[in-house]
Amino acid sequence: MKKTLILGAVAALLLCACANEGQTARKGPITTGDDCIAETTSGKILGYNDAGIYTFKGVPYAKAERFLPPQAPDKWEGIRKTQVYGPQAMQGQNMNWGGTPSDYDFGFQFKKELNSEDCQMLNVWTPALDGKKRPVFVWFHGGGYASGSAIFLPAQEGRALAEKGDIVVVTVNHRLNILGYIDLTALGGKYSESVNLGQQDLVKALEWVRDNIAAFGGDPGCVTIGGQSGGGGKTSTLMAMPSAKGLFHRAIVQSGSTLRQQEPAQSRALGLAVVEELGLKPGPDVDLSKFTYEELVAAGNRASRRSGRGGFSPVVDGKYLVQHPFDPIAAECSKDVPMLIGSNLNEFCYTNNVSYTMDQVKERLLPRLGEEKFAQFVQDFESVYPGQAPKELVNTDFRTRGNVIRQATAKQALGGANAYVYLFAWKSPVNDGALAACHGMELPFMFNNVENQREMTGGTPEAYKMEDIVSNAWIAFIKTGDPNCKGLPAWDPFNPDENPTMVFDNVTELRKNHDAAMLKY
Repeated sequence: MKKTLILGAVAALLLCACANEGQTARKGPITTGDDCIAETTSGKILGYNDAGIYTFKGVPYAKAERFLPPQAPDKWEGIRKTQVYGPQAMQGQNMNWGGTPSDYDFGFQFKKELNSEDCQMLNVWTPALDGKKRPVFVWFHGGGYASGSAIFLPAQEGRALAEKGDIVVVTVNHRLNILGYIDLTALGGKYSESVNLGQQDLVKALEWVRDNIAAFGGDPGCVTIGGQSGGGGKTSTLMAMPSAKGLFHRAIVQSGSTLRQQEPAQSRALGLAVVEELGLKPGPDVDLSKFTYEELVAAGNRASRRSGRGGFSPVVDGKYLVQHPFDPIAAECSKDVPMLIGSNLNEFCYTNNVSYTMDQVKERLLPRLGEEKFAQFVQDFESVYPGQAPKELVNTDFRTRGNVIRQATAKQALGGANAYVYLFAWKSPVNDGALAACHGMELPFMFNNVENQREMTGGTPEAYKMEDIVSNAWIAFIKTGDPNCKGLPAWDPFNPDENPTMVFDNVTELRKNHDAAMLKY
């Protein structure tokens, strides 16, 4: 009996060790002594030491009046405490709070946060305040251009990645939706620079990194920007913003490859329509400071419906954003910036546990493809992914994947730094596989945060092994601009003839032109 118990205990320990492979354990006290004080251009800040990782939260990088460009933050005397996350940008009720929770809500565990127009704050995690020049990773959150925050997902905490990679991690909040992306330049006057304000905030954050990150043990000459979904769109857009040139040196775009943005004629007309919906006559004397956020949103919704346009997003205004990011060509100003670009196998499918008959698949796809093209689609899919259940015809993504290839092709055509392409295909087992390899599934893996989001990943031994592989590749790219690293098959730079793609799955391998037949759809 005693022997059986001992063997059982040993087996449990071995399983635990296997499960936590790649995950950095958080062991040790939290302290807040004088060694946790850093000097910034605005004043001294006090963070805390979280078991060896110095953490600073809610650090102001800018300030701004409503609808006006960001300015340097106010300076302060004494020591400012930066130990609690700052507020997120103004936005509507996020995700499904108040409704019936779904597999999606369970897996992602979105956080509910305070809203404020004073949202230009960032968070820093660093292994030491020692003057060492560590690579810096600056993260822009998803949520399109309308919602989200630096911490709305547990996976986006930067501590584990900073510790594992010996890098400095920075996450950023900025203005969103109508407050961040309306175009009011047609009004003139004080609003003559009121365009791409959310993107202007991001540039200001990168300027803060340039001017301050050395005090946090970071290298301002080795900065990687990155983001997922809308954060990938923001990253793509920064690649075509001359004001951001030199502020970053590598870029990561995850399921957010953005080729084009709005045209100025449309965005200016929408901005004027919003002013009219507020009962004002457009002109240089307009003042929008007295309206509530809710009044602005309601006017924006009415103007969008009237104009047939939806939402607010970056625009090629000619000054801040000088061209469409990657269509028809990539921007020369970021020619020498290497890129890591990819998407997920199932993207916007959050119900992969629901089965489809072939008749149901046909009903879904026929309106888009037509009879003849549908038959060819099924045939091509079988050649790429043989033996799959009918539901995979609906749930496998090719649109986001196609934009990845188009973005990488435009980048490669510049003849500058390399692009590397990936496809994240690892499927979560949680809730009978409902989420599969959905939009955002890679986040806990690249952030080395599987432990933080076990509801999303399942916390299985396979998940921890995948975490180690993916986070190692991201760390290698952040440090060198090349994701090749120990334990990973050789990863060739992208070229449009072979389309080399690193497919992350329980068996990770480089594939060439493996899904070319499907990208025409």
